Amino acid sequence: MKSMTVILAFALIACGQSAPGTAQTSPSAPVPGGPGVTGTLLIGNKGENTVSFVDLATGRELGRVETGRMPHEIAISPDGRQAAVVAYGARSIDIFDVATRAKLRTIDLSPNEGPHGIAWLPDGRIVATTERSQSLTIVDTRNGDRVSAIPTGQQGTHMVAVTPDHRRAFTANIPAGTVSVLDLAAGTKIADIAVGGRPEGIALTPDGRTLWVGDLEGARVQAYDTTSFERLAEVRTGQVPIRVLASPDGRWIVTSNLGTGSLTVIDARTRALAREIAVSGEQTAGQVTILFSRDGRRLYAAETGRNTVAEVDLASGQVRRRLSAGSQGDGLAIAE
Repeated sequence: MKSMTVILAFALIACGQSAPGTAQTSPSAPVPGGPGVTGTLLIGNKGENTVSFVDLATGRELGRVETGRMPHEIAISPDGRQAAVVAYGARSIDIFDVATRAKLRTIDLSPNEGPHGIAWLPDGRIVATTERSQSLTIVDTRNGDRVSAIPTGQQGTHMVAVTPDHRRAFTANIPAGTVSVLDLAAGTKIADIAVGGRPEGIALTPDGRTLWVGDLEGARVQAYDTTSFERLAEVRTGQVPIRVLASPDGRWIVTSNLGTGSLTVIDARTRALAREIAVSGEQTAGQVTILFSRDGRRLYAAETGRNTVAEVDLASGQVRRRLSAGSQGDGLAIAE
């Protein structure tokens, strides 16, 4: 019964709804970030179709702007000046100026639908999974936002990770139980890796050699060689590891565990469990997206059931503060 409750909570949150009995709370007052904490945190509020801009130094929300339907993942432009916010409930990506918080334009991805995972590459291309079209959509911002797509042919193409040389992309296909390997230069699919379970969270190590894939059903994360596609390891995690993230220095792999309101920290070199960090310790917090600060010292965890983002000190495992978000704030990005 407990496992069914966890899966139900996941399904509701993934569809942009609050889980039954979820408390909707926010911090009473902004808390400063302390010495050296800078940048603007962007939060996609999927429950109200807005994006929040939060000053990390002061903890204050600078503004909140309307987006397309059900904003989820966010990517920052190579120069740090713009942000791309997907509209998972539609077929578009909104582009915002970070400094002024103005919406600059909306990119129509038609006929591709359901954009979710996103990355903005150094050459100006934006890549986004388009789940309902079973594809990865590419927007060339250098050429008038020209849209093209690479079919995955797999159900539930949800999250994406791109290699450091920007030649390949890996997409997690949830109900298909696969990860698709795509050639971004040729615009073709190379392979589908049968990883099993329900893969959603996905991350590459900074050297691009190892792919880590979470399993929503299996309370595990698996490591794969990105050349041979051979499975290298399996590590147990907290329940429902919905996101996977590599630290900027490549030392740690971290999963965000929706079912337990926790983080699992894994040594990337030994592929062994390092420790568990309780963020809320509660399923009802609706913990989904996680994001490292640029220096890798802090982790931000979106608590979609509480309209907050927890800031976690990686070294101590302590929650330093909670930042206010809009309704079901989920997707995160930091512009420096």
